[in-house]
Amino acid sequence: MSLGKMLAQSAEKYGDQVALIHGARRISFRDLNRFTAALGNHLRSLGLTKGDKVAVMFPNCPEFVVAYFAVQKIGGVAVTLNVQSTPYELRHLLGNSDAKCLITQEGLAKRFEEIRGELPLCRHLITANGEEIPFGPIVTNTPSDDAIPELADDDPAVMIYTAGLTGKPLGAVLTHKNLLTQSLLLRTICHRGAGDRGLAIIPFFHSFGAVSNMVSPLRVGASVVLMDRFTLEGIFNAIEKEQVTYICAVPRLFLGMLFFEGAERFRTDSLKLCVTGGAAMPSDFIPVFEEKFKVKIMEGYGLTEASPVSSFSRLDMPQKHGSIGTPIPNVEAKIVDDQGQEVPRGTIGELILRGENIMKGYYKDPERTAQVLKDGWLYTSDLGRMDEEGYIFLTGRKKRMIITSGFNVYPREIEIVLELHPAVAKARIVGKEDLLRGEIVKALVVRKPGVDADERELLKHCRTYLSTYKVPREIEWVEKIGE
Repeated sequence: MSLGKMLAQSAEKYGDQVALIHGARRISFRDLNRFTAALGNHLRSLGLTKGDKVAVMFPNCPEFVVAYFAVQKIGGVAVTLNVQSTPYELRHLLGNSDAKCLITQEGLAKRFEEIRGELPLCRHLITANGEEIPFGPIVTNTPSDDAIPELADDDPAVMIYTAGLTGKPLGAVLTHKNLLTQSLLLRTICHRGAGDRGLAIIPFFHSFGAVSNMVSPLRVGASVVLMDRFTLEGIFNAIEKEQVTYICAVPRLFLGMLFFEGAERFRTDSLKLCVTGGAAMPSDFIPVFEEKFKVKIMEGYGLTEASPVSSFSRLDMPQKHGSIGTPIPNVEAKIVDDQGQEVPRGTIGELILRGENIMKGYYKDPERTAQVLKDGWLYTSDLGRMDEEGYIFLTGRKKRMIITSGFNVYPREIEIVLELHPAVAKARIVGKEDLLRGEIVKALVVRKPGVDADERELLKHCRTYLSTYKVPREIEWVEKIGE
């Protein structure tokens, strides 16, 4: 089965049940499949076909879902992009991915227009502006017959860019099998399904957001409550108004809910489960949250290269705070030393994974693929230990990486941008612990002799080139930086 056929099957099974809720908009499973098939047929009319890369750049709104699955209907590869991406970043993402088309909001299209002349392969631009029917004119005037090509399990379905150690993001290629194995986790591990309503806050371009809040609920018949921008008051209002039954999000959201002073004004008794991932949830706050909101928190672990979920705590197993649980079904995990040999239980080493969720590889980069995929095992670069019962505890990282609010940031990418500024001789990016975000990005900067610049100027420079979450939150001027 493919993702395109998965949605068609859900449309047959769940019909007029609500699939997507976005403000006043309600879209049924049947209509979602119809809109998706029509946009897919429009893509075919442009000459796009099986294997072609189509970039999708939207916040969490129905247009993202329709575009994502329209690409699946033609057997293409959806390249999901962060709406914060700057023209500087898009130049690499669209060029490296060989995307032939970009589907985005009208308000974001100007970033593409700035660099369109440098991307000869990306010839098509499709925009939407939030009509009642997603892509209204296209969908209304295009046949919605569902002509999905036959696809193999290991055919690529999605490409998600993850930060690279060298400063350039790498495109992790995920197959239909990778994502379909993840699509049932909401039912098999979280025990949620038809009739449930999930609150989609994590961006869909993020692998965790896409699987937990889009692919999985659409597979099992749950409704998705979409939030493209949010405040804590808005989140509580959505929980009460839409009777949200589960939330999959990063720790920052749950900590924000815990500390929100106005929480008692809202009814949250519809909540049955919260799932945290993307970064470590401070273990001391889990029982406090559970007591305040009378709901269980499950903690999971994953990474883009693993589609992403790899381990989970379980509702029917003892909870060990500080643990990321045990491997999900059909996934193996080991802790190994620098030679790849498994170490005794309780010993710290590198976490490696093997299973149906492991990516096909990095697009057009066999060298870096070989560095992380060895004999079928994915080397995560995360350090940890495993206890006698198979519970995994993370203890650190082997590679330079910062996780801020669930987003991976590789320091070298930011250092390169900072060193483009005429006042910067050298820069070093470090992570600084932060309760709500896990870590924040901090820059150590050596000034060039005789060249003046202040912190505000450097931050403005960074925002020109980098997505907001990569921009340093602190800058410290230093005399020198050690190697």
